[in-house]
Amino acid sequence: MVCVKGLRSLRRSSNDTMAMRRRNSLRHAGWNYAASGFYFVTICTHQRQCLFDHAEFRAIIEQQWQKIPAIKSATLVQLDEWVVMPNHVHGIIVIVDGLPIDAPRPTKTISGSIGTLVGTFKSSAAKRINNKIGEYGSPIWQRGYYDKIIRNERQLNAIRQYIIDNPTRWAEDRENLDYMLKEMTYHPS
Repeated sequence: MVCVKGLRSLRRSSNDTMAMRRRNSLRHAGWNYAASGFYFVTICTHQRQCLFDHAEFRAIIEQQWQKIPAIKSATLVQLDEWVVMPNHVHGIIVIVDGLPIDAPRPTKTISGSIGTLVGTFKSSAAKRINNKIGEYGSPIWQRGYYDKIIRNERQLNAIRQYIIDNPTRWAEDRENLDYMLKEMTYHPS
């Protein structure tokens, strides 16, 4: 487990910043991430530190996650199952009245897309945690996030159950996150 003191030592070096600038996008080609649908997202902490073992930090994450539907956007958004784990967050975000699924993928960021919603959540949560510890700009999150487009009810129910069971599995095997992430698509920020 990483304590709050560990957070203070997370400043990025200039070499880390340079290495992050050249990542390729793993988004599904042609998919419009502002389209109506169900999206399973996983967001990991920086260096997978167990920051959310701390009740104050967990509360901040829970509050900020619940505010996602209130983010000013071009789409109506709802939350389905979600859970905050010690070093990551799993959740299903539902875009209710997004763009049609067959709409062309936009060339610029759209308010209310999954990327914009996740980015806003990560930013607001990081600012609040950094304010709580008296830091500015300490990394809270791993760069980017993972997603899976949920295509049918069978997948939706399986992912809901995965999220519900995640706290129990965490106690059994903390490395299970690696296996699950292999099945998802990574989106660099």
